[in-house]
Amino acid sequence: MSTNHIVLFEPLMPANTGNIARTATGTNTKLHLIKPLGFELGDKQVKRAGLDYWDTVDITVHENLPAFMETLQATDELFLISKFAPRSYHEADYTNPDHDYYFLFGKETTGLPEPFMRLHGEKALRIPQNDDHIRSLNLANSAAIIIYETLRQQGFPELDLTYEYEFDKLK
Repeated sequence: MSTNHIVLFEPLMPANTGNIARTATGTNTKLHLIKPLGFELGDKQVKRAGLDYWDTVDITVHENLPAFMETLQATDELFLISKFAPRSYHEADYTNPDHDYYFLFGKETTGLPEPFMRLHGEKALRIPQNDDHIRSLNLANSAAIIIYETLRQQGFPELDLTYEYEFDKLK
């Protein structure tokens, strides 16, 4: 079965990382952070955004982008998420159970390094947006959009698809 991974390149904003950590733990997604970080993991804003879920987040911190790239295996699928990508995220197939899927997001202010993007351009995916009105979507929202499309294609493995209230207990 596939494992999904959200990878943040040099994240700057603790609230984004905390919110993404909460999404990761709620979707059984592994979280990777690539240094340098713009905050300490113990920062109160990171903790607050992640609420009390931090002990359930599967998180790995990498020293730099090359160190992260060295961890990838031949069967891993890496996707770069960027507004400069020619292909939309919904066009990719995330259903091969023999592959792990890694979604690499750039720094909030500058994205991914241009030389790296050019080297791996065929792996770049875009979330459609109106570029005339905004520079970019929020990082935490973008990560959620991507991971939920991945999970939708995979049939939401190991996630609760329904929840029924016991209405008589609410009285």
